[in-house]
Amino acid sequence: MAKYKKKRARELQHDRFRDTAMNLLDRVGNALEGKGRTILYGLGGVLLALILVVLFIKWNARKSDEARQALGRAIDISTASLATSIDPNPSGPTFASDLDRSKRAIEEFEKVAAKYGDPYRTEARYFIATNRLTIDRPKGMAELAEVGNSKIPEIAALAKFALGQAKESDGKLDEAIQVYTDLAKMNSPTVSPDTANLRLAKVYEKQGKKKEATDLLFNIVDASRKAKGKDDKPAPISSAAREAATQLQKLDPDRYALLPPEAPTLG
Repeated sequence: MAKYKKKRARELQHDRFRDTAMNLLDRVGNALEGKGRTILYGLGGVLLALILVVLFIKWNARKSDEARQALGRAIDISTASLATSIDPNPSGPTFASDLDRSKRAIEEFEKVAAKYGDPYRTEARYFIATNRLTIDRPKGMAELAEVGNSKIPEIAALAKFALGQAKESDGKLDEAIQVYTDLAKMNSPTVSPDTANLRLAKVYEKQGKKKEATDLLFNIVDASRKAKGKDDKPAPISSAAREAATQLQKLDPDRYALLPPEAPTLG
């Protein structure tokens, strides 16, 4: 009798489970009754959306490859050899002068800027501006200033640095100081604050402002020698910091002697 009760109890539990499951299926069926076409349309819409996303990704990748290739061709032209070059076997086209090369490069970069979106458009504008310095220097500087306000940080930093160098070479030292100061505040990994401040120190030196120059150089080297990596070991010293140390040693040996010693390099 006890065995029977247990067996029957199991059967009843199974029946209750079956009944519950069947009732649930009936309710779902009733809810979906007459909505089959709507469901199919919904599933079709999801499938179509997925297909469009895949097609867009493929198209975008192909377009990006095309843009990179076009930008590469333009860069090759901007760095091509001149006819007066000592290279006896140039691998690409040659030009009679910087002026001719810059004009041709600008034409190619303008095609990229007109056809493709960012970041290729802004990068092309940067190269247009740097080549324009050879043809129309004031216009080239104005274009660099515009690109320097770009929302693409890497290219904006490059444009500011090129603008600072152009102003420095033209003797517009106060304007160069402002550009390098702004660049250092950007804290960009593309053009590091150390690199910007090193140029700034050299401009101060040209102006005869020895204290301002040595202060900047000292701070660059001091911070680099005290910097720690994620493992709490001395961080590698950048090339800008090494150049700053050399410059400080020449400019003010006494101030250089106050620097902390450089951490030994691990083999």
